[in-house]
Order: sequence, then structure tokens, then C-alpha cells
Amino acid sequence: MKVFFVSFIVVLVDQLSKLFVKGFNIPSLSMDFVGLQSGNSIPLISHIFSISLVENPGIAFGIDFGSNFKLFISIFTLISSLALIFYIFKYKKEQRSIRISLALILGGAIGNLIDRIFYGIFYHYAPLFHGKVVDFCDFRMFDFFIFNHTFGNYVFNLADVSVTAGVILLLYALNKKKLFPQIPPNKLKLS
Repeated sequence: MKVFFVSFIVVLVDQLSKLFVKGFNIPSLSMDFVGLQSGNSIPLISHIFSISLVENPGIAFGIDFGSNFKLFISIFTLISSLALIFYIFKYKKEQRSIRISLALILGGAIGNLIDRIFYGIFYHYAPLFHGKVVDFCDFRMFDFFIFNHTFGNYVFNLADVSVTAGVILLLYALNKKKLFPQIPPNKLKLS
């Protein structure tokens, strides 16, 4: 199915961007690229947007339930990705916007799943399924204080952007389908 190409592109761009930000060393191919050190930043738009290496041990927005839940989060993401593949096949005759939204969500989920499953092994800091997700898009908005916490600094990756865009597109497509259901041509009566 063509929509899986969308997922593939998301995973490819996401993983390449993370490898260039974090760096990599593959001695068998004589490849060594030094990325950013944790906490270092490259400002792109002064005081608004930077490339900053942050390794997220938990889930979205840096929520971390501790190392005991690491395996659970990885397996849950794997099962969710398999469910998305199932739904893409199940709804292959649905509107293209619904299938593309699911493909964007799938691509983002797989992009972050690769980090969780393999990065601990690849970067020699954790066993399989216990890696950290690489975030690097450091967006700083105005700070605001609520519930004894300051908000305003958001660090994410391209997989997160893909999941968010997919969810927004899915909500839009489902709402549009509900408001404007498809009417078969034989049911249309022109006066």
C-alpha cells in the first residue's frame, strides 16, 4: 500500500536526523560522525529555536515513570504500532486523509520505538528495549507558571511532529466525514 511509503519516509528522516544530532560510530564501515554532547545547543533562531540534544528516558514531554516501566513502554509502543498497521490494512478503502494520518502516526511511533529498542545497545548504555528517545528540536516560547511548574521550553523530534500532525489530520478527517458523509452517486437527486 502506498501509505506505508509515508511511514517509511517519516522513519527514515527521523532516524537520520537523530543520528546526525547524537552522532554515530560504525568502525566496520569506517564511519565516525561526532554529534552534539548532551546539553549543548546550536541556536538557529535567537532565543526561540535551537538544536539541542536531550535524551528522553520516558514518554511524551519527558514524563518518566522510572526504569521499571521502560520495558512496558517499549512493548506498549510496539503493540500500538502493530495495531496501527492492522488499522491501515483494515481501512484501506477509507478516505486517503484517514490512511495518511494513520501512516504519519505509525511512522512517528516506529521512529521513537527504534530509539527505545536499539539505541541503548547501539550507544552502549542500556540493554535491548531500554533505550532513550533522542529529542533535539528545542522550541522556546514565553514561559508561564501553573500548578507549581514553569512551562515554555519544549524539546521534541521529527517523530513527535509526525505523530502530532497525524492525530490532527485524523481528527479533521473524521470530523469532516461525520459532517459531510459520502453520499453514493445513485442517491443524489438533482432537481
